[in-house]
Amino acid sequence: MYAVIELGGRQWKVEPGTRLDVHRLAVQAGTTHTVERVLLTHDGQAMRIGRPYVEGAAVVCEVVEHRLGPKVISYHYRRRENWRKTVGHRQKLSRLVVKEVHLPDDSSAKVLAAARTSVPKSATRKAPAPKKR
Repeated sequence: MYAVIELGGRQWKVEPGTRLDVHRLAVQAGTTHTVERVLLTHDGQAMRIGRPYVEGAAVVCEVVEHRLGPKVISYHYRRRENWRKTVGHRQKLSRLVVKEVHLPDDSSAKVLAAARTSVPKSATRKAPAPKKR
């Protein structure tokens, strides 16, 4: 069982036990964080693709710690001017561990599937544009 979630401007494929380093979240370390922006779920048999999100699906994560990412060094140099500048940056990250993936119940998925198939194709087409003279 796995899910694809949207968190911190990125998409992550997660399953229970997955560790993630995401942009710093505004929650305390040691607490749980529920992600409801689930784009796709797969339970081993059926795959549910959201439009844009899967209704009723959620991923529960535990915030293990807040940490700093690796140091990135940027070096600026201007020729013939004796000008040099070194800048370092470390991104603030939160480390998450996925505890469980909650899938939507099948009854809501069946209702959505029935609603999608009940609209006839001819009703959704646009009328042809008038010809220009």
